[in-house]
Amino acid sequence: MTGFSQTDAKPVRIGIDGFTHTHVHWLLGREKRGDIDIVGIAEPNKELAMRYLKQHGLDTTLWYASLPEMVEKTKPEAVCAFNTISQHLETVEYCAARKIHVMVEKPLAVSLKHAKKMEQLAKTHGIHLLTNYETTWYPSNHRIYELIHKNKYSAIGEIRKVVIHDGHPGPIEIGCNEEFLEWLTDPEQNGAGALTDFGCYGADLMTWLMKGEKPLSVFAVTQQIKPELYPKVDDEATIVLTYPKAQAIIQASWNWTYNRKDMEVYGKEGYFLAKDRSTLMYWENEGQKERQLPLAKLETPLDDPFALLAATVRGTHKVSEIELSSLEVNMTVMEILDAAMKSAKSGKAIQLR
Repeated sequence: MTGFSQTDAKPVRIGIDGFTHTHVHWLLGREKRGDIDIVGIAEPNKELAMRYLKQHGLDTTLWYASLPEMVEKTKPEAVCAFNTISQHLETVEYCAARKIHVMVEKPLAVSLKHAKKMEQLAKTHGIHLLTNYETTWYPSNHRIYELIHKNKYSAIGEIRKVVIHDGHPGPIEIGCNEEFLEWLTDPEQNGAGALTDFGCYGADLMTWLMKGEKPLSVFAVTQQIKPELYPKVDDEATIVLTYPKAQAIIQASWNWTYNRKDMEVYGKEGYFLAKDRSTLMYWENEGQKERQLPLAKLETPLDDPFALLAATVRGTHKVSEIELSSLEVNMTVMEILDAAMKSAKSGKAIQLR
């Protein structure tokens, strides 16, 4: 059963842990849909908290200096983590013990070791642990999945190669704020650079397209093209995933000349090109012209991360093991990222199974 309306239940009480991940503006500036109610935010940097709350016209009394204080005073049912990736484990440790559901911003964790601890905490305490990616809400990506998996036959035949491009000119170049840059360019807090920042998108999408199947091997190459800007982390990464009959090439970069999140899916008889969230091109059989496919709006709650979180908490949506936001898919994402970092360091392919 899916869907959520104001008549289904009271709005889910949402707390926010951290403002240092600027994707938090997505939640702070979200239109009122009647499904969630932000009851408090925990951010030790009061100046940052006040700046963002005032920017979005929100009550400054929502601010608390710590997660324990915010939870104790506001009693949220779920917490959205917009802190550093390395702090995701701390958020889950605190919330899981109190039966508070958690949604983190991509990727799930800073390391596979952290991810395994988070997985165990979620299962032990029976909470939902979701991961949010911008590309989860692209109608173009969902149309590809539907045409490949939900018809009597695939529109392009079996998947043979997927090429996924994600990134931008660089976080400094696009003007990310100081609080974001401080941890985004630190391997201890972010895991790596472009490899984790944008490689996670491709790992998530490919695992979903393969219906949860893990790759046989992972091979990665990283570079520091701009060491003067990013001395501690990679700014360029290419990850190759192999499957029994398919291959994925994930190109994660802080060196693109423009912001991009696009995907190419090639099958035995045709291909799909998701140029952006709302543009999908299709070609089938030799001699046919490439054409654009119409896209429908995604249905609630599959059109918005916080609608999905609310519906999951209320029980009106059951997250399957092969959803883009699911814990199962994102544990595989973490295995891929972990193997990619090992491969880039050793220069060898890492076998997963």
